[in-house]
Amino acid sequence: MKHIHAGKVRDLYENGDSLILVASDRVSVYDVVLPTPIPDKGALLTQLSNWWFGFFSDVPNHILSTTDVPAEFAGRGVRVKPLKMLKVECIARGYLTGGGLAEYQRSGTVSGIALPPGLRDGDKLPEPIFTPTTKADAGHDEPISFADVVNQEGREVAEQLRDLTLEIYARGAEHAAARGVIIADTKIELGWDGDVLTVGDEVLTSDSSRFWPADDYEPGRPQKSFDKQFVRDWSTSTGWNKEYPGPEIPAEVIEVTRQKYVAAYELITGNTWSGVQG
Repeated sequence: MKHIHAGKVRDLYENGDSLILVASDRVSVYDVVLPTPIPDKGALLTQLSNWWFGFFSDVPNHILSTTDVPAEFAGRGVRVKPLKMLKVECIARGYLTGGGLAEYQRSGTVSGIALPPGLRDGDKLPEPIFTPTTKADAGHDEPISFADVVNQEGREVAEQLRDLTLEIYARGAEHAAARGVIIADTKIELGWDGDVLTVGDEVLTSDSSRFWPADDYEPGRPQKSFDKQFVRDWSTSTGWNKEYPGPEIPAEVIEVTRQKYVAAYELITGNTWSGVQG
């Protein structure tokens, strides 16, 4: 195998005509990898993503095998097709929070989409919206409008990206809601397998989405979460400037974060987490 790319969380290896995508235990907030890993995180992300790929079996994805990987990557690595990835982070939002809330408070819009006045942190939007960002090789991804995606990729492709992102979000959010989890927003990455638009990377995981417990949901305040928002909030509370290097994560924050990843996996899939699974 040849190591060809190290992302914030995932490592990519070339193996014959296919690739091995491995999720590490690294955690990234504000596009900075923090120095302390979260035990089991990579396996939890991979197993949850694999479950969703099965759920969306009618949507083309990059998975070739979830088991045909080197033994040291069992449970947290997958064999995938090489894709020609698009330089757009495809984001769907069903609730107003995070960077979308900050933009709304400044301008009444999110990614150029006008929203009703008077919305609060955590409010459900009238309908889910497509709020893409740039896909930066380094540094921070920046919000862009649908018109920007049209300019970059052409209208037909931009509409495909938007429609598929919103479809995955809507179907996933409906399933999760029945399991007591609100999916506030999510990010997917798409690429070309020949001329077929194909989902790559991960789908509806605790790293790519905001998961909120439905039984504690209360608009007008920050929500409790089943995702890395806990680490994001902790890192902000330290006074860190959101630039490299990030702060070391204390043991109690590590354990609570791991428990949140486990809870998300178990609630959404209906499976009991029993450690790294091959």
